[in-house]
Amino acid sequence: MPYSREELDFLLSNDQAVTYAADLELSAASELKDLTALQKLFGQHARSLVELTRSRRVASRKIDSAAQWLVDSPSAQQATPSPVARFRSKNLEDLGVEWVADVTCSIGTELAHLHQAGIHAVGADLDESRVRMASHNVPECAVVRADALRPVVDAPVVIADPARRGSSGRIHRITDLMPPLPELIAAHKGRELAVKCAPGIDFTVLSQWAGQVDVVSVDGEVKEACVYTPGLQAEPSGQLVRRAVVLRGKTCLVLSSTLPYESDDAAAAGPAGRYIFDPDGAIVRAGLVRHLAHRHGWWQLDPRIAYLTGESLPGDGHSEDIRAAGVRAFRVEEAVPLKKLKAALTARKAVRLEILVRGVDVDPDQLRKKLKLKGDKGGKKEGTGWSVVITRIEDSAMAFICTAL
Repeated sequence: MPYSREELDFLLSNDQAVTYAADLELSAASELKDLTALQKLFGQHARSLVELTRSRRVASRKIDSAAQWLVDSPSAQQATPSPVARFRSKNLEDLGVEWVADVTCSIGTELAHLHQAGIHAVGADLDESRVRMASHNVPECAVVRADALRPVVDAPVVIADPARRGSSGRIHRITDLMPPLPELIAAHKGRELAVKCAPGIDFTVLSQWAGQVDVVSVDGEVKEACVYTPGLQAEPSGQLVRRAVVLRGKTCLVLSSTLPYESDDAAAAGPAGRYIFDPDGAIVRAGLVRHLAHRHGWWQLDPRIAYLTGESLPGDGHSEDIRAAGVRAFRVEEAVPLKKLKAALTARKAVRLEILVRGVDVDPDQLRKKLKLKGDKGGKKEGTGWSVVITRIEDSAMAFICTAL
């Protein structure tokens, strides 16, 4: 819950109280005891201390240095993860960008990473409490209160993060963003823009003004699509470039639509090889599955489905190489029609099962219950866990019993 002006005044001027609250457990079991102690010591400010402590703990999972930042629950949930902001800042630095205005800066995540990259950054936000929190969190950067549609900073490059959730859930249409993307573009005409959008954005609506869209994932979870105007294209091409940015630990894979790929459906697919690969969600959403296949000499099981297959693993086949290639890899042990899956798993005494599905109307949890696997009645559990990849090949539902690598 956002802070009132009085609560922010208290948090900014009472480090001892903030430190005291940070040491509390604040679990479901200890909440009443902890809250009573805070109320006894700090009266009406107990609520803001609990809010700050819990929000910092949430934010620390995604933001560097969040343990010392001012943050509330909404900003902790909405904040751009540090790996994503770090990549964007490095990307802008490589393009020679020297000055940026973040016109929806919130608590300052982007500002912090822009500053670390040596880029002069100024923040703006319409919410007064966000402005105060960002000023505290990133004192190296100036932060002003301003409407994103009424620019007050004349920077040549603008970063914006319109609200991507409304009362009905996640927003995918650019006209429904807050502020709407067309209005944002018009307000900053003549400047280069980097606008964060939902990963499911329709790329076809971007072609008239965008030069590049980066779909970014962190540790297998797709976080955002960032749309750049043509002047911020990493690979100038005269057309919209789609990139998948896969961030996993210290590795970074960038795939681009400018890379070669097999355009013919018949040539792009073939029978299952020794391995099946499940591409990272950023690669799938950026429409670069075939580009990844071309890079490694793989092919699709079906031209309509994102699963890839091949006879070789990426790199030397180590787990680090597989992750860095932006895929999960599975060694195929057996392929059966879906209706014969239970018999095949029973013969293998399967008890633990991971189920992956594309292109077939199957709910993994319901299927797992329906299979009623009992495993080895003798109690031996070794080797009884499998991964099952279920997909449609032409008009048939197939199941591949695999060992996950």
